[in-house]
Amino acid sequence: MSVTAAMVKDLRERTGAGMMECKKALVETGGDMDAATEALRVSGQAKADKKAGRVAADGKVVINRDGDRVVIAEVNSETDFVAKDDNFAAFADAVAATALATGTTDVDALSAESLGGGKSIEEARTELVTKVGEKISVRRIAIVENAGPIGYYTHGARIGAVVTLEGGSEDLARDIAMHVAASNPICIDESGVAAETLEGERRIFSEQAAESGKPPEIVEKMVAGRIAKFLKEVTLVGQPFVKDPDQTVGKLLAAAGAKVSAFIRFEVGEGIEKKVENFADEVRKQIEDAKKAG
Repeated sequence: MSVTAAMVKDLRERTGAGMMECKKALVETGGDMDAATEALRVSGQAKADKKAGRVAADGKVVINRDGDRVVIAEVNSETDFVAKDDNFAAFADAVAATALATGTTDVDALSAESLGGGKSIEEARTELVTKVGEKISVRRIAIVENAGPIGYYTHGARIGAVVTLEGGSEDLARDIAMHVAASNPICIDESGVAAETLEGERRIFSEQAAESGKPPEIVEKMVAGRIAKFLKEVTLVGQPFVKDPDQTVGKLLAAAGAKVSAFIRFEVGEGIEKKVENFADEVRKQIEDAKKAG
């Protein structure tokens, strides 16, 4: 059976695979559309499995809202180039929308959810890997719900933040979300700082102050001052407000009769070790491998 251009086009629309891959699959299956589709899916999964060990530290943060519920999701690619691809962006948006619609935040459970058209998120991810030639992964998802004001902000596609308030307004919540995205606080106030973190900072400050040779009572005051400064730097309410550094976020909230009940901040790739390629070392290794092979 001869393979026509219309058949290739139909298979491409079904699978998202490349033109040459579709034509090859149709030739090998004698024009059987279903068999060719299955062959491409198997091939796509094999390619996706090969790329699974790579590091995907680029990508996109997506935020979606439906009433009093907001989802924030991070979907990763290997490079910024793919992160800007329309197909990748559409997949990331679909992941966030599906998570919000189903209430599913567990990545493994979400992979089995349908994106529509009978295709699961995992099947769509595998097809995208085949299409763009990079590892694609859904890294993390969170859903926030609040009866009061909710604000969210994305800085480009790489940083996103969601804030919920008790009191205040939606505009204030968005401003605080913008601040969280820009200043990256670790918690709302001092009560959220882990005891071990505080003790570690205190130990470092004490050792530094002791080297000054000043009397113990002066050293104690120096340490207390540095701890207070540290807490202002890392807590949301202690930080200078990004849009008006003359006042702290805490004072801004107090003036509005508001309180932050929760915030979430995602930054693409944070905590992922990205391999740094050294081109000269790579070339040297290829030469050495070629010599050994010869």
